[in-house]
Amino acid sequence: MRVEITGKNIDITPAIRDRITSRFEKLEKWQVALINPHAVISEEPGNKFKVEAGVSMPGAKLIASAEHEDMYAAINEVGQKLEKQLNKQAHKGEARRASHAGVEVPEEESEAI
Repeated sequence: MRVEITGKNIDITPAIRDRITSRFEKLEKWQVALINPHAVISEEPGNKFKVEAGVSMPGAKLIASAEHEDMYAAINEVGQKLEKQLNKQAHKGEARRASHAGVEVPEEESEAI
């Protein structure tokens, strides 16, 4: 997978590139086509790192951001947020069917229909 990585006020080292790429590769286990994954890392005033990441997939666009004093912790947090969004998108249809599967209409309401 080719991930576009941009650094603002920071140089992207091979270690940073490897960490970000590995986080995006974890998203591939959902077997969904990931389109144009990208990440932006910036060093904010106050010695904080801000990581913003986004990826498109058929029918949705996932975007996450995190700020942390440790850059690798921020990368991990963004990866977890993207994974949570992807999980939600992947099981969206199942959740809708499950919410209506056990619904029974009371007799009073069924007579009015």
